Amino acid sequence: MADLVVLKGMTWSDPRGYDPVVAAAREFGKLHPGVSIEWDKRSLQGFETTPVEELAAQYDLMVIDHPHVGSVADRGCLLPLETHASENALAELANQSVGRSFQSYFLHGHQWALPIDAATQVQAHRADLSPRVNSWAEVIRKAEHGHVIWPLRSPHVLMNFYTLTANIGRPCATSFGDLIDPETGRHALEQLRAVSRHMDEAFYKMDPIAVLDELSSSDRYHLAPLVYLYKGYANEGYRKHRIHFTDMPVLGRNGPLGSALGGTGMAISAKTVHPELCTEFALWVAGAACQRGLYVEANGQPGNALAWSDPAVNAATLDAYFNTRLTHETAWLRPRHDGYMQFQEEGSEIVAEALRGRIEPDRAVAQLNERFRASFANGDQS
Repeated sequence: MADLVVLKGMTWSDPRGYDPVVAAAREFGKLHPGVSIEWDKRSLQGFETTPVEELAAQYDLMVIDHPHVGSVADRGCLLPLETHASENALAELANQSVGRSFQSYFLHGHQWALPIDAATQVQAHRADLSPRVNSWAEVIRKAEHGHVIWPLRSPHVLMNFYTLTANIGRPCATSFGDLIDPETGRHALEQLRAVSRHMDEAFYKMDPIAVLDELSSSDRYHLAPLVYLYKGYANEGYRKHRIHFTDMPVLGRNGPLGSALGGTGMAISAKTVHPELCTEFALWVAGAACQRGLYVEANGQPGNALAWSDPAVNAATLDAYFNTRLTHETAWLRPRHDGYMQFQEEGSEIVAEALRGRIEPDRAVAQLNERFRASFANGDQS
């Protein structure tokens, strides 16, 4: 009997991140007797901050966040997918991408991961308490009445800034230079501050999971105006109350566009001794058949557009995919250069201080621009 092939994978600890890849590994093992994929998991904060090169030294497969791509693209720790995936297979997945999910993992001429989960900042609300809002002015009024809860922990506080600047048609830069022009930056911070001035300090320690847990468990809050889609909270029985996800509230006149893209992708370590097998697994998990079937049945939030368009997939989530599709299709792709991840931490702290009222908007914008320029110090100005 041939030796058992054991692949090691790392994902994140939410059921949305862990359950579907474990189920996929189990099914893949049935299709490939003698192959086992063992998954470890880390917290959401660890997922957003742990350097990919550290993971690639220990694991064959990794579920990653696209902003990390720039820091590893030229360091030889990830396997370019086109090394073992055919051009046709990659083109098919690109055509089945929700918005820019597939593109978000393409950098410097290589595809570094395949989207298995699509997400961006959308609106989450308790439909049993009040209707959804359409405009940012309505968000401000809801906040004045104490009905708004908001994830303001890093990096989400910075994502809010990104989303509003892009929504008014003047998005932040993704290449070397100033991050944002002073007028637009000031306007976005003032609009964010109009909501945050009514927020509890505890929100600065809350990520989307903490916010959605609170929104779904009590009747104090009605609305999270910008929060990454977590479809599980729309499922029957996941929490005490079901949450409706719909397109983001708008500040500009361009509709619900410009939301800061999130989601996750399946990447492969360059150190794996089974690159063909890992590639086959990644292609299969990202494919429509798995995504609209086994993946969603195991708590997954798909990244494949065929799953998003499936009425049965939507029915279980109060039509979360249908109702946020426009926001996802027009989402904004944040910077991915080598050095960006450090800026994301620094920029989040600057925006948080501005929203707390500790620094004036003009000073905050100047600091953001200074730190953004400095993030290109290693020479990557792409």
